[in-house]
Amino acid sequence: MTTSVDSTISRLRLDVWLDITCLFKTRSAAQKACKGGKVDVNGQRAKAHREVSVGDRIAITRAFRERQLVIVKALTEQYVAKVKTRTLYEDATPPPSEEEAELRELVRLANRANPPARLGTAPTKRERRNIRRLKRGSD
Repeated sequence: MTTSVDSTISRLRLDVWLDITCLFKTRSAAQKACKGGKVDVNGQRAKAHREVSVGDRIAITRAFRERQLVIVKALTEQYVAKVKTRTLYEDATPPPSEEEAELRELVRLANRANPPARLGTAPTKRERRNIRRLKRGSD
């Protein structure tokens, strides 16, 4: 495995590039985003199998309509260290306005105060202890 970024290839699938650059956690997450219309390449909606090349502008729509804009600087077929993935693209996302930053902070605080319900999962160790205490106390 090489330690430097190999840019001998001229084109690469969009979903593979998004996965290698760690812009999405997995390739299937990148494919899902492309299928859902969340990824644009050079101003056009892109499918996962579309090929990208150096210089392409990729816009990714994130949660709460936040848009991340990146410019492809290099291509590689091999996975590289996360630190080196940042050399594969240039982040051209403009900083958020004061209103957007304030809204993001409010959403973050609201999510922290009301964590999502865990549906269909086993109880945690703490929850099991509380259930046992409740059952013992009702005897």
